[in-house]
Amino acid sequence: MDSHKKAVEEISATVRKFYEKKEKFRISHGSTNSTRPNAAKGKNLVDTSGLRNVLNIDIEKRTALLEPNVPMDRLIEATLKHNLIPPVVMEFPGITVGGGYAGTSGESSSFKYGYFNETMNLVEMVLATGEVVKCSRHEKPDLFYGAAGTAGTLGVVTMVELQLHEAKTYVETTYHPVSSSAEAVEKIKHMIEDTELDFIDGILFSKYSGAVITGRLTNELDPEIPVQRFSAAKDPWFYLHARKAISKSQSPATETIPLAEYLFRYDRGGFWVGESAFKYFKTPFTNFTRRLLDDFLHTRVMYTALHASGLSKRFVIQDISLPYSTVGQFIDYTDAAFGIYPLWLCPLRGVEGSTLHPHLIPSNASEAGNLEQQQQQQQQPLLNVGLWGFGPAKYDAFVAMNRELEQKIRELRGMKFLYAHVYYSEDDFWSVYDRKWYDALREKYDATSLPSIYEKVRIDVEAERRGLAKGSIKSLLLNTWPLQGLYGAMKAWSGGSYRDARDSAWKSPSTTQAR
Repeated sequence: MDSHKKAVEEISATVRKFYEKKEKFRISHGSTNSTRPNAAKGKNLVDTSGLRNVLNIDIEKRTALLEPNVPMDRLIEATLKHNLIPPVVMEFPGITVGGGYAGTSGESSSFKYGYFNETMNLVEMVLATGEVVKCSRHEKPDLFYGAAGTAGTLGVVTMVELQLHEAKTYVETTYHPVSSSAEAVEKIKHMIEDTELDFIDGILFSKYSGAVITGRLTNELDPEIPVQRFSAAKDPWFYLHARKAISKSQSPATETIPLAEYLFRYDRGGFWVGESAFKYFKTPFTNFTRRLLDDFLHTRVMYTALHASGLSKRFVIQDISLPYSTVGQFIDYTDAAFGIYPLWLCPLRGVEGSTLHPHLIPSNASEAGNLEQQQQQQQQPLLNVGLWGFGPAKYDAFVAMNRELEQKIRELRGMKFLYAHVYYSEDDFWSVYDRKWYDALREKYDATSLPSIYEKVRIDVEAERRGLAKGSIKSLLLNTWPLQGLYGAMKAWSGGSYRDARDSAWKSPSTTQAR
C-alpha cells in the first residue's frame, strides 16, 4: 500500500497544479475500450497508467482492493485463486476496473446485480482540487453513486473496493431458440424473474431467428452434458457456436462451460465485430482463417486496430437501453434503417438515485417534475440492444444515420451507453441526461475545472469534416482501402497487446476451475 499511497500523492499534486492554474486536464489511463477518438493527448494530462495492481483480496470479507487499471482477466486470475469472483464481470478481458466505474458496464449478470459500479463498496478519488477522498454508500454517497458513468468528469479514481462472491467451477449454459425478436424480448422479460439463473443474454441473428442464453453456476459436471471452451484458436467463436446450437433443434440445448471461459466467451471476435474485418479485407471467413489470424482477433488487439485505422468513423458501435414496452419498436426500426445483425440483448436491473447510467426517462414534463414517480421509473428494468456494424462509407451519411438513431432512442424513452460516439447537439444531449443534477454535483465537488461529460463524449463533426477536407497525402493514403485497415493491424501488432491473450493464465485448468 505504500507504493499506492505515493502514486496517489503524485497524482494529487499534479491535479492541484492544474486546479491552481485554472487549466482543464484529461486522464491518461494507458488503454481504452471506448470507440470514441482518443482525446488523451497534449500537455494537460494526468497519468494514472501505473495504477494497475490488485492490492488485496480479503477472503473473509469477500472483497478485493483494486487500482483502477486492473483489467478483468488479471482480476479474475487473482480472485479465482481464492474461489471468488465479482458478481459482474465485463465480457472483454481488457476492460479495466476504473473503466467499469467511469463508464457504463452492464453484462449478462446485470439483471441480477446491476451495473458493475453497483457491486463496489468504496471508491478512492482525487477531486479536481487535488484533495483525496473516499466515498461509499455511507460517506459522500452522492459522489459515490453520481461519479459512476461520468467518464472521469468528477475526479480521478485511484482505488476501489469491489464485492466478491463464491465462484463455482462451471456455468451450465442453455441456448433457447426463438423465432422472432418479439419472442426473444418476452422470453427475457420472463426469465429475469427466475432467481435460479445467474446469467442471461440473447443474440438475434435476424428478425426471425435468435437465441436467449441462460447460465447457472455449478460445481457439478454431468457426464451427459458436453463441455465447451472458447479461448483457444481451435475453439469456435461463441456467437457462431450459439447459432449452430439452435440450428440443430427447436428445443433448448445445454452444455457446460468452465467459468472463466464463459465470462470471456465473447473476447475472440469481439462478439461478432471481428467478422467485419474479414469483409473489409475481402478474406474468406472460415475456421481455417479465423484460426490462422487468431492473434489479431482478440478484443484488446481489435480496439487498438480500430482506433489506429480510423475505421471507427465508419463503424456503428452503440449500446442502447430501452424499456421492454418499446424495445420491439426499436428493433423494427434498426432492422429497416440499418439491417445490422446480429444484435445483442442484455437485460439490466433498474437503478436508484440520480445517474448518467441508462434508465427510463420521463415521458413528459409532469413526470420529470414528480421526483417520487421519477425514482420509481428509474428502478424499472431495461433491455439493452447492442448495435454493432459498418455504417455508410460517406461521413455525412454516417453522421446523419447516427443522429436519426439518437432521435429514435429519445422517442422510445431509451438511453445510450456513453462509451460510444455521441452526435447529439448539446441541447439535445441535456434533454436526455439530467443537467441540473450533474452541474450541481460538479459545483459541490469543485469539478468544473474538468471537462464536462458532454465535452468528453461528443463527436466534433465540423472538426472531423475539416480534417477530411485538409488531409495530407499521408492521411489520404491511410484513408484508402486496404491501407487504412493494414495500418491499424500493423499498429495493433506492434503494440504487443496480442501477448496478453496468449499469456492469460485463466485459460489453464488450474485457474478456470474453482477449488
